[in-house]
Amino acid sequence: AADERSLYIMRVVQIAVMCVLALTVVFGIFFLGCNLLIKSEGMINFLVKDRRPSKEVEAVVVGPY
Repeated sequence: AADERSLYIMRVVQIAVMCVLALTVVFGIFFLGCNLLIKSEGMINFLVKDRRPSKEVEAVVVGPY
């Protein structure tokens, strides 16, 4: 009975450790993905600001109409 009980405890500990590791990996991937998404948004905003035409060009385009 004692041997059976220790085997059960070992199995529960193994399951708990695997759950903790799985959660760590899932949250790690999630936060890494969020971090990359935020960085890519920042890069996109930087490029959009770079390509935005100046107000003078806008005035010339709007002028004739």
